[in-house]
Amino acid sequence: MTELLPDTRTAPPRAAAPVGHGSPPPPAARGTRRRLGPGRTVPFGRLIGPVLVVALWWAASATGQLDPRILSSPGTVLSTAADLVADGRLQDNVLVSLQRAGLGLFFGVMAGVLLAVAAGLSRTGEYLLDGPLQIKRAIPSLAMLPLLILWLGIGEQMKVTVIALGVAVNMYINTYASLTGIDSRYVELAEGLDLSRAQFIRKVVVPGSLPGFFVGLRLGVTASWLGLIVVEQVNATSGIGYMMFQAQQYAQSDVIIVGLVAYGIFGFASDAAVRAVERKVLSWRRTLAG
Repeated sequence: MTELLPDTRTAPPRAAAPVGHGSPPPPAARGTRRRLGPGRTVPFGRLIGPVLVVALWWAASATGQLDPRILSSPGTVLSTAADLVADGRLQDNVLVSLQRAGLGLFFGVMAGVLLAVAAGLSRTGEYLLDGPLQIKRAIPSLAMLPLLILWLGIGEQMKVTVIALGVAVNMYINTYASLTGIDSRYVELAEGLDLSRAQFIRKVVVPGSLPGFFVGLRLGVTASWLGLIVVEQVNATSGIGYMMFQAQQYAQSDVIIVGLVAYGIFGFASDAAVRAVERKVLSWRRTLAG
């Protein structure tokens, strides 16, 4: 889309308006200019919050302010995690969970993007698809769990479908909103340049919808983990959620926390990966995120 913008780098500077009664004050000198942005980014700065939470948790446990029967200490959780790794339980359950979340994310992203393109580039597609999908957005995917169990049973197909539904809705809403929010002047300019349909999609639609696509992808990744937590407690025989459910039966809070930490790490890491790809792909943008 930036290829269609006129080059204004050589435009002469506009003359400054004389300062008089009712006119805005002149800008401050460069050395004293007030900074209104969030400031410079710090490498790995997003880890500060989680590290602070763990430090407070550790301090509360060490000083006896936190009852270990309610919440195990970080040291106990680390020891339990090491035991689970030693006997192979943690790795096996993590691999199963990653497979379920990955399949649900893949199918959800594909479905959401295809539906957004069909609804955003065609009035017929918009009239047929947008209404049902907006209704689906108001119905949580987890609320459809009883119906999906009746249709698909309680096997892997149902679990992946629940995850994919949550991802697809997030992908559709954000990609569709970004796509339909493209300035109509770009469309008129593309028509004036007599671009083909393929060129219009490549030079206008794709760059214009990418910001919304990445917002939807981040929300979709989160939705995949949220759906996974629930479906793994429905007649599952493996996975992190199953491991946590079994630990609940024996009041093993340390094992439950290991599962929660695993979910948190995967969620944080996947979101960071999407952010990194977004910064690379949308490097032409200058935003407050840096």
